[in-house]
Amino acid sequence: DDVDRAYFAVFDGHGGVDAANYSATHLHVNVGLHEEVVKNPAEALKCSFQKTDEMFLFKAKREKLRSGTTGVSALIVGNKLHIAWLGDSQVMLVQQGKAVILMEPHKPERE
Repeated sequence: DDVDRAYFAVFDGHGGVDAANYSATHLHVNVGLHEEVVKNPAEALKCSFQKTDEMFLFKAKREKLRSGTTGVSALIVGNKLHIAWLGDSQVMLVQQGKAVILMEPHKPERE
């Protein structure tokens, strides 16, 4: 199609880099291949985070890996920004010099 898209992500490995590297290699592929990426980018991001996690868990079990990762991603579709995150990584948007709250930070006391 002729819709401009851009994808950005940051992963912060915990207990090693395996999960972060795996996510950096696979998440954007899962997003791009998701059937809803054109009509519902937010759903594509959510499902792709889940799928990437399941894929890494399978690999980690098979290879006895013990790392994890947090992650944030931004998908720009046309003139809309879609943000997804997992764990305690955070996204900050600055618009005309002012911070725009995009998410509630992860805190241990939150469900």
